[in-house]
Amino acid sequence: LVLLVLCAGALLLAGQPLVPTARSLAFHFATLQTGELLKGACYLAEEIFHRDARHHGSFWRALSSCFPPHWHGPMLLVCGSAYVALFGDGQQLGLHLILASLCQLLILALGLRKPSAVEMSEMSERSKQNVAHGLAWSFYVGYLKIVLPRVKKSMEEFSRANPNLPACRKTWKLHILVPLSCDIYDDLEKADSNIQYVTELTETTLARAGIKKRVYKHSLYAITDEENQLWHCAVEYATPLQTLYAMSQDECAAFSREERLEQAKLFYRTLEEILRGSKECADTYRLIAYEEPEEAETHFLSREIVWHLRQEHHEEISVLEQSHPPSPSTALDSAELNLQISVSDLPQPLRSDGF
Repeated sequence: LVLLVLCAGALLLAGQPLVPTARSLAFHFATLQTGELLKGACYLAEEIFHRDARHHGSFWRALSSCFPPHWHGPMLLVCGSAYVALFGDGQQLGLHLILASLCQLLILALGLRKPSAVEMSEMSERSKQNVAHGLAWSFYVGYLKIVLPRVKKSMEEFSRANPNLPACRKTWKLHILVPLSCDIYDDLEKADSNIQYVTELTETTLARAGIKKRVYKHSLYAITDEENQLWHCAVEYATPLQTLYAMSQDECAAFSREERLEQAKLFYRTLEEILRGSKECADTYRLIAYEEPEEAETHFLSREIVWHLRQEHHEEISVLEQSHPPSPSTALDSAELNLQISVSDLPQPLRSDGF
């Protein structure tokens, strides 16, 4: 819009006569529409050979897929008519369109009209065809939507069976690790020695996709913080990130490290959006997205998980305090209750306009 205003301002400052300016604008519009029609004709020449496979044998389907949107033809007709009305010479218009067609075909032949990487990213995001988008939906529909509604019940059963362990109901969630590097450990104890396996929570058995008695279960871990205090929680990695990592290692996928990072961010954003809109999964999960430091830290992962557990613990305390107002001597400081992850630490949109 800024560039549009600047161009319009420059045109006004040039002080050109109105009729020649309008004629030039009509011609330029006609040239652009001619280019789009020629590009569609080139695509149609290829799609004719795939009419049966892609368009169910329909020529009109092939035609409509090669010429979206449908206003290129009418726009060319309007611009051509305006040019003739202003110039009064149809022969000149024909010559100009031939020259414009020649230029447009040369541009197509030289490959100068190929979309940039940014345009490709925008198209894939808008059409919901991104790898990360599909992985997020698959992870939700095929796994999280099944197990999350049952997490609190499993944690409650474990708490009743182990009354000696401190119970913080706000931490009775599935904590899902989302490393943006997509580097996932199969054994969390090897990733961080402060994370120790405790037991398996109550498993869920369902018939799923032809598999009888398919088992879903979670592992409970004890995590030691800097003060040697133990925190218990169900935690696991977001397994689809293994797919992104494997794609970046496979030559067939041609997935670069930068593309993998962008897809990991998009996976997190999409999964967060899906879960936020899911009523049955409300308050049953916590996404822990993080980017590992460049220099290896022995207990980075345990500190990251404990940070989130503390936030949940503070949330529970604040709820209890609201129902039972404390005396001033026992009230928590407001800064402690407002600990929030910085916006700059979260995965950001791929586009700066927030799309």
